[in-house]
Formats: sequence, structure tokens, C-alpha cells
Amino acid sequence: MANSSPYRIASISEIHRLMGLAKPHHPLISIVDLKGLRNDTGINAVVFDLYVISMKRGCDGLYYGQQKYDFSEGLMAFLSPGQVLRGEENGVPPNLDGWMLFVHPDFLWNTSLAKKIKKYDYFGYAANEALFLAEKEEAVINDLVKNIRNEYHSNIDKFSQDIIISYLETMLNYAERFYQRQFITRKITNHHILNRLEEELTDYFNNTDLLASGLPTVQDIAGKLNLSPKYLGSLLKQLTGQTTQQMIHEKLIEKAKELLSGTGLSVSEIAYKLGFEHPQSFNKLFKSKTNQSPLGFRQSFN
Repeated sequence: MANSSPYRIASISEIHRLMGLAKPHHPLISIVDLKGLRNDTGINAVVFDLYVISMKRGCDGLYYGQQKYDFSEGLMAFLSPGQVLRGEENGVPPNLDGWMLFVHPDFLWNTSLAKKIKKYDYFGYAANEALFLAEKEEAVINDLVKNIRNEYHSNIDKFSQDIIISYLETMLNYAERFYQRQFITRKITNHHILNRLEEELTDYFNNTDLLASGLPTVQDIAGKLNLSPKYLGSLLKQLTGQTTQQMIHEKLIEKAKELLSGTGLSVSEIAYKLGFEHPQSFNKLFKSKTNQSPLGFRQSFN
């Protein structure tokens, strides 16, 4: 039976050893073809100390975190160092096809991409938030992977790292573009998420004991929707122009206006009812969002 404890992989050489591959051409970057990989390692979960970018087909047997890949079509996924890739107990699915690109963080050291890579939120997305590529988009990505592979397979010289970094950055920028396309084109699914978000926030602020539970956090709401906080934030930014935190505040202010205009509760009582420990914090937030104090808003109805 496979070991369920995550196995940590810190180097490109270790990946090649586990997969039964020849010694890597470069110690800090490698592209591995998935078709025909050995599936008898007995390792069920892996933590990479590396950046991992993958293009997969036939990956209905893989998990990422607590989420399962339930797609048989091609998709692109991204892992940053420290994330867990989990598989079925019987190893790599026999029909798995595609590639995985492994990049050690040291390869990015002292390059323009070293800090910039942190701005690509999709490295924090969950498995069910993977990127589905159209045929032409997949061809673009595969051409870049081919160029990277050719470059590190050639004789390494002083230009090699800069050239590979430029290909990597181009790939990540394309992925950013394709994700924006996905947010727009998957309208039914995405608007369903917006509807669920509205329902969750409404239920949250209708809670009679918000002071005990506290104000909802981005993590709370994302968890209710079974999404990663970063994916939810990216989706909302594309569809509404707002962050998740702004959406939470918008619903909070809407509920506050309802209580201020329709009840005799004091401003302090309303603040506590909405989950604020200190009425001053409520007053400050309300004024920043409406340009009125809560009391000023109430008086406008008299």
C-alpha cells in the first residue's frame, strides 16, 4: 500500500531518480514527458520545493490539495514551492499524457522573474480551478515549452538563463491572458458562483449572533464556495472590478443601511450586531464607503 505521508522533493535530480529517468541536462530546470512514466514509486503525495507547470490530459485520477482532477480533457496547472500534489494509491494514471516543467527557485535568482512570479495568482489556485486551453492556445504554450527544452539541451552559455527566463515569462503572461479569457467565456459557471457568493453573504449578515462569529473573512467565503481565495479574487476582479474584501464590505454596508433606516437600534447596537467589537471601527468603515457617518445616514431619513 502506498505511503500517504507527503514526500518532499527538493531537487530536479530527485524527480528524475524517482521517475526512472536519465540524469537531467540542467540541475535547476527540466521538462518531463508524462506519457509512459513509471507508476510504481509507492508515493501517494508529493511536496515540491520547486515551481511546477504542467499540461495534462487523462488526469482524472490526480488530486491537488483536497481537490480531485475530474477532467479527461487537456488542462494547465501551476504549483508553487510547498504545495502538495496527491495521486491515487495505484500511482500515475495509465492514460496520463502531457508534460511537467520543473523550475528550482535558484534558477530565478537575480532575474526579473524572481519577484514578478509572485504576482501570478494562479500559482495559488486549486485543482478544480485549472486552466482549460483552446487548441490554438495549447499550441502557443507547447511551442514555448519546446523552445525551453531546446535551449537547456543545447550547450549552456552565458545567454542560456536569460533566454529561458524570457520564454518562461512569456508563458506565464500567456497563461494570465488565457485565464482572463476563461473567466469571461465560462459565464454560466462564473455567474453561478456570483449568485452563490450573494447568497452566502446574505446568510452571513442575517446571522443573529455575528458578534460571536465575527466578520466574514475572504478565506471564510472562499471556503464556503469551495474555491481558493486567490481564484475567487481573480474571478471577481474580472467580472465585477471588485476584490472579495470589497464585496464583503459592500454587503455589510447594505445590511447596515437596512438596520439604520428600518430599526430603532442604536449605532453601537448595529455595530455589534454586524460583528464589530468596537463601534468606532464600524463608524470608520461606514463613512469611508458612503461619505456619511451612520448617524448622518439615519438622520437623512427623518
